[in-house]
Amino acid sequence: MKQVKIGHISEIESMRSRVISIGDLEIALFKLSNGEIKAIENKCPHKGGKLSEGIVCDHHVFCPLHDWKINLKDGQVQEPDEGCVVSFKVEADPESGDLFLYVEETAYKAS
Repeated sequence: MKQVKIGHISEIESMRSRVISIGDLEIALFKLSNGEIKAIENKCPHKGGKLSEGIVCDHHVFCPLHDWKINLKDGQVQEPDEGCVVSFKVEADPESGDLFLYVEETAYKAS
């Protein structure tokens, strides 16, 4: 698992998103109302909608194309729909506020 510095917690507004790219991966970061940062791949499994453009409610994001509800904690699509997206571990340094994302070495390709 590779740790990658991806920015600062202040760069994402509450209940908003930010998109980052790490190699070939496009990842949507979300700041929940409680300040937690969640990260999932930025592509709905249904029709490829940009999840970063969806509406965040509690710990879910709704795909902007067809309103699929996706859990930001584990990437699971909620019933009655089926599927999942890759979720990533994110940590904020409590002193500096720097954000770190953890990705599998095989998924990380330096561009």
